[in-house]
Amino acid sequence: QLHLMTSEKNELARSLEMVQNQLQEKESEIKREISEYKDRLLEEERAHQDALTETNRKNKEEIEACHEKISSLEHFISSQKLEIEHLKSNKEQLNNSLKEANQALGELLKTKVR
Repeated sequence: QLHLMTSEKNELARSLEMVQNQLQEKESEIKREISEYKDRLLEEERAHQDALTETNRKNKEEIEACHEKISSLEHFISSQKLEIEHLKSNKEQLNNSLKEANQALGELLKTKVR
């Protein structure tokens, strides 16, 4: 019976060792998979951050271009307003000159008729 018990003990020890080895293998496999997932996650985060940085850079460039265009348009509008004021002034002067010329012509015609 002692021999039988020793044999069973040895069998159980071998079974335990096999189970422990299987557990260690499984643990190593799980750790390797976790490491791979962490690496992939880190890679994806980097790619996402790079894309975000690039998008931000492009947006800043577009905003700057829009600001420059707005500034240019404001300058153009300002110069057009000055041109309009200048043209109004010229029109007024021409109207006054035309009025004076018409008055002078009228007086000349009156003088000529007499």
